[in-house]
Amino acid sequence: MILLLYEISNFMKAATLAEIKKELQHKSEEELLSYCLSLSRFKKENKELLTYLLFEASDEEGYIQSVKNEIDLQFSEINNQNYYWMKKTIRKVLRHTRKYIRYSKKKTTELELLIYFCHKMLLLRPSIKENTVLINLYNRLVISIRKTIAKMEEDLQYDYNLKLEEVLGEKAL
Repeated sequence: MILLLYEISNFMKAATLAEIKKELQHKSEEELLSYCLSLSRFKKENKELLTYLLFEASDEEGYIQSVKNEIDLQFSEINNQNYYWMKKTIRKVLRHTRKYIRYSKKKTTELELLIYFCHKMLLLRPSIKENTVLINLYNRLVISIRKTIAKMEEDLQYDYNLKLEEVLGEKAL
């Protein structure tokens, strides 16, 4: 009985990344293509990641601009009648933005998009200054941006610090 329960609990336990990598090295090109297509059928995020890798990774500037356009669209649809709905929608937009950042894995893309997100937050009406939760969210983003900048090369640090200070200077909290 205990052995049966053990087998059931380990039935669909996911393999480690190292095990998967080792196994994929022994597969043919057709099998790998089949696996990729199967992954894209099961989850929207898998399909979005494959789209980024196949079509957008070669043009990072275009990718950043398309994500900024998506952020603009989502911010334009924010229900600003009360702060409750603003908070929910802003968190949703931030979740999507972070998902797009994960696809790229580039620190420059992360900084560009998060700085732009902060800029859009500052432009919201009614102002985020009136809501503690939104101010805290904004401040946490700024702290995160500063930590990411600190990990970059010195010349890039200077450039991104200038961009950040430009955004922060628009409306100091």
